[in-house]
Amino acid sequence: MKEFTVPMALMDFLPVILFAVAAVLLQREFYYKMGKGAFALFAAGTIDVICAGFCKALYKLLYAAGICDLEPFNSIFFPLQSIGFLLAGLGVIAMVCRKQSENELKSVAPVAVTGTMFFVSIMIVGLGLMFTGLCILAARMKKPLVIVFFVLSFICMLGMGYLSSRDFSGSAVNWMAQCINTGAQLLLLLGVLQLRK
Repeated sequence: MKEFTVPMALMDFLPVILFAVAAVLLQREFYYKMGKGAFALFAAGTIDVICAGFCKALYKLLYAAGICDLEPFNSIFFPLQSIGFLLAGLGVIAMVCRKQSENELKSVAPVAVTGTMFFVSIMIVGLGLMFTGLCILAARMKKPLVIVFFVLSFICMLGMGYLSSRDFSGSAVNWMAQCINTGAQLLLLLGVLQLRK
């Protein structure tokens, strides 16, 4: 039996909102700095992550309020978020490694695969690529504090991923995960805000 409360479900929206703000700021910042292909990957990836987070938070809220158990919103979270982080990471790495021409966007059609390890792997790769690219940008701009924010956010996101692999039905684990996730997204947003100055 899942132990979701309405306050816990509402808190689940906070990291989604923080990530969405950071993602939109980065999209606006990167629009003229990325090749069209890299930007398409980054934008699609971040939108995937936002949609995944919103679906999961809405699922928890509906469940906690006793309205319904909308399981598809719960089960789509992990695959959608994993693919989103991979696409976003590839976009950022493409930007820092080389400029792309307008015709370079290749078709990216993720294969429908089941299995937790597959999604864990692509999420870690995607997060690693995205944060590596952001740290490279911060280093080029000579902003060491921003690198610290990004590294801590990355570590928190990995911690969140670890907690997701544990028994998530207990209230204590859910609250701990939400606090770590909120901290991770807040650090990401702070880093993005500093990067834009």
